[in-house]
Amino acid sequence: MASKQWLVEDYEAGDLPLTSGETLHSARLRYHRIGELNAPKDNLIMLPTYYGGAAAGNHPWVGGNSPLDPDRYCIVIPALLGAGESSSPSNTAGAQRGPGFPAVSLNDNVMLQKRLVEDIFGDARIALVMGWSMGGMQALQWGCLFPTQVRAVLATCCTARCYPHNRVFLEGVKAALTCDHAFENGRYRSPPERGLRAFGRVYAGWAYSQAFFRHELWREQGFGSIEELLRFWEQDHLGQDANDLLTVLNTWQNGDISDNPVFGMDYEAALSAIAMPTRMMPCTTDLYFTEEDASEDGRRMPGATVESLESDWGHVAGGAGREAASHNRILAAARALLSGKAS
Repeated sequence: MASKQWLVEDYEAGDLPLTSGETLHSARLRYHRIGELNAPKDNLIMLPTYYGGAAAGNHPWVGGNSPLDPDRYCIVIPALLGAGESSSPSNTAGAQRGPGFPAVSLNDNVMLQKRLVEDIFGDARIALVMGWSMGGMQALQWGCLFPTQVRAVLATCCTARCYPHNRVFLEGVKAALTCDHAFENGRYRSPPERGLRAFGRVYAGWAYSQAFFRHELWREQGFGSIEELLRFWEQDHLGQDANDLLTVLNTWQNGDISDNPVFGMDYEAALSAIAMPTRMMPCTTDLYFTEEDASEDGRRMPGATVESLESDWGHVAGGAGREAASHNRILAAARALLSGKAS
């Protein structure tokens, strides 16, 4: 691992037809890569990104004592469209800049990633697609669309579609951002700071569980008070672009692995297509990708085992390097899937 370094590269895809019927012009996919593809082309691991997270946020899953070993696997982290690294409202020129950026779906993201795999990695077999939150939704989208190419799927703290209460939660944080007068319907001349601060504060109450705050687990993150934690969330969101946040939020709200020409909104058929070894790992205290919803999805996937993360950290438990006990259980599940042990 000492000799391996992350490479940051861009895949220029040209004009990308979208599920909505629109076209994303000069589409670009930013991705991080470490390790080399082997001769049989069967050692590729894909780690799609999560909401509000840069590609580097998945780095803690890789290397060290992790089964995601860059000496053995070629590991790729593709960044979500709209999130600020790949094509996004904040970095696109012309009419599609800012509020003119088109709506993108889970299917659009995965089809662009599929083109990356075809053009750059020789359409390699994928040993594992693994992700947290929206990254997990993309992993499940990969599994149902390309069941002969994907050998295993690991999805933490996510569901295969955005369920109604999840949508309502997202409407709340969206309202906190867009009610700032400086937002100007996405045509802001300077960042809508009050809205971004409000977005971060509201989101913090959903990202963790009630028990996380009751037991003062924020101290394990180095915060001296809840107020310090909230200020951290404010600062994190002040560093993000408002239109980027809303674009990816829209992808999440409308997320459904059956929303594509292959399944035509037949959700049961999309779930049934996930027959490869799959691990669904919801958190028992997740407030929006609930254990109940994730477990029900898992029971309808022929290849899936549901293994809940018993944690007071809520949704955050499923992230790379966020909470030690959950992190270790996730890597143990990855090790089992990579070794061919489905249960």
